[in-house]
Amino acid sequence: MDLAGKTAIITGSNSGIGLGVAWELARVGADVILNSFTNRDKDHALAESIARETGVTARYISADMSEGDDCRALIEEAGVCDILVNNAGIQHVSPIDQFPTDKWDAIIAINMNSAFHTTAAALPMMRESGWGRVINIASAHGLTASPYKAAYVAAKHGVVGMSKVIALETAEEPITCNAICPGYVLTPLVEAQIPDTMKEYGMDRDTVIRDVMLTRQPSKEFATVEQIGGTTVFLCSDAAAQITGTTISVDGGWTAL
Repeated sequence: MDLAGKTAIITGSNSGIGLGVAWELARVGADVILNSFTNRDKDHALAESIARETGVTARYISADMSEGDDCRALIEEAGVCDILVNNAGIQHVSPIDQFPTDKWDAIIAINMNSAFHTTAAALPMMRESGWGRVINIASAHGLTASPYKAAYVAAKHGVVGMSKVIALETAEEPITCNAICPGYVLTPLVEAQIPDTMKEYGMDRDTVIRDVMLTRQPSKEFATVEQIGGTTVFLCSDAAAQITGTTISVDGGWTAL
């Protein structure tokens, strides 16, 4: 697999899944553009690290994915986009009758609306170059639901639906669009939650992971950021050229239940 000469923009990629995806794309030769809403030295250092270790060109561009104009400006500043990975996301948990309106608006904006704006800006670039991949990081919650996650579930279902529309609109072009639907992924944020959850339930690490955190994931194992990145790389390959408008679940069997 060789993506040399391709440029990938990954939103929300200064940590977690997005950063893992960026590393995997860089390892197969794609130039990468990292993004988040911050603009710190360590954000730019991440890009420098990827460039140094893989030999690709890597940049960091700050843009607030809650703002449509910023989303489009990210693509425009990049100047080229062969691979677009819409990954930016936030979460809030609350009963629907108590769900804060500002949290609802922010989750819908960052988790769903941003994918609309970035894709709208990127498609002309893909058409001009004659090749493109839009890969939306959705969730198992794009296919099923959980209580207290109304905004997140709504946004991720929306991302899955939008992926199908984009696929249909580009079906006769060398452009594909698909949604990856992870279950629980072991990110630094999740890892940091484990000690507190152990204390709360009075359980050891393995038990709290298996019986509390992964209660809905039949494999009882976290997915990894490398696995999500590897799935992304596959969707960019020639083997995936006729895979479009669908979802790929990386969820340990969650949505098989």
